[in-house]
Amino acid sequence: MNTETILGILIPFVGTSLGAAMVFVLKKEISTNLQKILTGFAAGVMVAASFWSLLQPALKSSEGLGRLSFVPAAVGFLCGVGFLLLLDVAVPHMHIDHQSEGPHVGLKRTTKLIFAVTLHNIPEGMAVGVVYAGWIAGEPGVTGMGALALAIGIAIQNFPEGAIVSMPLLAEGMPKKKTFWMGVLSGAVEPLAAALTILAASAVVPVLPYLLAFAAGAMMYVVVEELVPEMSSGSHTNLTTLAFALGFTLMMGLDVGLG
Repeated sequence: MNTETILGILIPFVGTSLGAAMVFVLKKEISTNLQKILTGFAAGVMVAASFWSLLQPALKSSEGLGRLSFVPAAVGFLCGVGFLLLLDVAVPHMHIDHQSEGPHVGLKRTTKLIFAVTLHNIPEGMAVGVVYAGWIAGEPGVTGMGALALAIGIAIQNFPEGAIVSMPLLAEGMPKKKTFWMGVLSGAVEPLAAALTILAASAVVPVLPYLLAFAAGAMMYVVVEELVPEMSSGSHTNLTTLAFALGFTLMMGLDVGLG
């Protein structure tokens, strides 16, 4: 891997780490409304990234199939959704719920929150890795600037995730330094997943349209299953809707402008 690629796959990890660092800035808790706004913003970024950074290049890479060029993207997308669905069933984890209290399935609520965010960072890391692998291989529709735009977009949506992981731990009395490192570690799987995907490029490139769409499906599953219910629950949904629109527009601008 060249230096540009290494830096690119580390950008989302930096976003998570900066979000976790909010424990040194904010009070012991993030307000419910602020958390919903951050979640809505992250959801908007992920929806835009799923289309412009992943599905659009998948369709471009399959243009040689003519009218059937949508098939790899459709199959990959459904497989990505199905994979995350099976993972949710096989490994029960916490859906973020402000109303729930106490332990569930033998794990503390905050521990399950860390696990849930860490689990969902894997397809995001894969998405970055797949795009960079396609760029390195010279695939049509995949550019270095487009890969960078995806990495920056995921870093932006990782910022609130890092804070959402670390702040509840701080509220429970955990020392600030420890909560910070717990947030950082939740994002460490992203560059690892990206690097492993790139290293497997020889196997990745022949099925690149499927893998791009697979990553899109996995990310959309996270949005629909986790982020949308969280951002739309309770009151002040207008603010979260605006935050979603802002996140979507920002990611769209990054991808189209840089790609």
